[in-house]
Amino acid sequence: MPVAHVALPVPLARTFDYLLPEGVSVKAGCRVRVPFGKQQERVGVVVASGDKSELPLSDLKPVIEVLDDEPVYTPAVWRMLLWAAEYYHHPIGDVLFHALPILLRQGKPASAAPLWYWFATEQGQAVDINSLKRSHKQQQALAALRQGNIWRHQVAELEFNEAALQGLRKKGYCDMASAAPAITDWRDGYTLSGERLRLNTEQATAVGAIHSHADSFSAWLLDGVTGSGKTEVYLSVLENVLAQGKQALVMVPEIGLTPQTIARFRERFNAPVEVLHSALNDSERLSAWLKAKNGEAAIVIGTRSALFTPFNNLGVIVIDEEHDSSYKQQEGWRYHARDLAVWRAHSEQIPVILGSATPALETLHNVRQGKYRKLKLSKRAGNARPAVQHVLDLKGQQLQAGLSPALIHRMRQHLQADNQVILFLNRRGFAPALLCHDCGWIAECPRCDHYYTLHQAQRHLRCHHCDSQRPVPRQCPSCGSTHLVPVGLGTEQLEEALRPLFPEAPISRIDRDTTSRKGALEQYLADVHRGGARILIGTQMLAKGHHFPDVTLVALLDVDGALFSADFRSAERFAQLYTQVSGRAGRAGKQGEVVLQTHHPEHPLLQTLLYKGYDEFAQQALAERQTLQLPPWTSHVLIRAEDHDNQQAPLFLQQLRNLLQASPLADDKLWLLGPVPALAPKRGGRWRWQIVLQHPSRLRLQHVVSGTMALVNTLPASRKVKWVLDVDPIEG
Repeated sequence: MPVAHVALPVPLARTFDYLLPEGVSVKAGCRVRVPFGKQQERVGVVVASGDKSELPLSDLKPVIEVLDDEPVYTPAVWRMLLWAAEYYHHPIGDVLFHALPILLRQGKPASAAPLWYWFATEQGQAVDINSLKRSHKQQQALAALRQGNIWRHQVAELEFNEAALQGLRKKGYCDMASAAPAITDWRDGYTLSGERLRLNTEQATAVGAIHSHADSFSAWLLDGVTGSGKTEVYLSVLENVLAQGKQALVMVPEIGLTPQTIARFRERFNAPVEVLHSALNDSERLSAWLKAKNGEAAIVIGTRSALFTPFNNLGVIVIDEEHDSSYKQQEGWRYHARDLAVWRAHSEQIPVILGSATPALETLHNVRQGKYRKLKLSKRAGNARPAVQHVLDLKGQQLQAGLSPALIHRMRQHLQADNQVILFLNRRGFAPALLCHDCGWIAECPRCDHYYTLHQAQRHLRCHHCDSQRPVPRQCPSCGSTHLVPVGLGTEQLEEALRPLFPEAPISRIDRDTTSRKGALEQYLADVHRGGARILIGTQMLAKGHHFPDVTLVALLDVDGALFSADFRSAERFAQLYTQVSGRAGRAGKQGEVVLQTHHPEHPLLQTLLYKGYDEFAQQALAERQTLQLPPWTSHVLIRAEDHDNQQAPLFLQQLRNLLQASPLADDKLWLLGPVPALAPKRGGRWRWQIVLQHPSRLRLQHVVSGTMALVNTLPASRKVKWVLDVDPIEG
């Protein structure tokens, strides 16, 4: 009897065996419906089939239904997922299902839904149309149907409505039928429609270099200062790829932050551009997925999960802002989309372009090792000049809402010249803490060991770790005092304080709180682009990819927290953020100015960034990490465990550490830290502990972890904790 080895979306690193019906063969990558547990049916994916099982064949349950004739994954995506499940030590079922649209996970057909259309019946063709003159809409509808069938989704664009058609249907004059949607080939009518900017020498060199390796794998770092025209390079590369009839995948950190970029792609190419983002409903997502697989979509733009889109003929992968931490999945299967994209490009033998003004240290390390090739764009596009940079020492200054007198003066000058100002504060809400002035009590989230953030407009306290909320107390729960004061500065408070200081200037606050409503971000950006004096207040949402031609002053209000952090990556993150934010100033021929407020103007990190730039900072940071033997010079695996009593997690991790140290593959270069409390030791009511494994050889570390993971379930404490494994972690 044939046996199917089926992966199911359960947290177990194994497949399950089922009997296939007599004479039925199923290819790897096809979905099946199988019984699982008590009276439960599940959709699974066949990983392999054969005639053997570890269990007696008489104990195996039969497959209920085979859902696909052909695999739902393309060979390239299938290879990538199998490799990734092994590399990230994650259950294969979870990985395979993560890569499918929700409707396919539920067992829906892997084909486009049939399209319905209205047609005139024989009776409708024969009837005198004047007999309908009392019902003008029905008369219009029947006249149109006599000209030809009408697709149901097009009715909204016509002069009559669905009700008129339903009225005709009752009279027997028309009816509905369905048809499989025709696959349209964009290649036949492919042209360039948008205007092309003239490439400068550096841009043209980059496009030429990538084009010369278009038929094989090559990894390119497009290292371009902010405003140097990286998007124009992407567009020119895509021009060449689409002209060959191939498709392109463009990955961006967050779709909501790039409406301008998407608009540029749509204007430039007379070819279908599909955008994958969280606002799509399930059927829209499946439709985009199928169009890419069938070859109907020329370009797919999406966030990290777009990496798993199947393509008919993929020609290039572009990863914009490749340094961005949102490419790393932080829940469940903790893959890094940038690293997997490079693996996929290698597997498909196509170029991959990693673009950034502030490349990740790992990427620069790969350039040094000759794995990636670097293309430099050092000039800002057009006649934009580099911004002038100033450091304002806050020591002894009288601040108004976190603003020094010198900064307020500069803001007035720029606004009077009818320009715009960005104030950057990476802390949303009104204030990061609420304190009792009489006894010192601070409002703290009981589930997270973290202060509540005060949101004044909604009159509530919110934890930015677990999202729990509670009303603002009228009096201190500790001493009964009503003298509760906000401590620290958030974007909401800054907005409130600026209104009386600058009554003439409109203020836009752009953070997660103000842009959660659909279309809100686009509305804010449209207001900004109308020009004129305006103050923009924002969190790091403002740092990413926006082009603000009238912004001439950018100020970073509070940077000291980033200069003294326990996380060894915080300096790199701050350097990237500072460079990205300061790049928003002076982009359209106007002279830009960047102001940085700090109590530590002499800090070496600030000195390097201000006077030598990001490249010099990156070289210094890489040298420091080599001395300390930190990534990218070594590889890390982090294992975190959580519990409710703060006892089982450290116990489990100690048992796991003993296992790891006893591994026959462990050598004297394997370094273990822990069990130690996580950087955020309590979150959502659970205590968090972790151990970190480090080794100069990624391969040796993988072997040690693989061998140990097979034995984890033998540990007595493993069932009493929730634990996760994170390969190449980016957070402590």
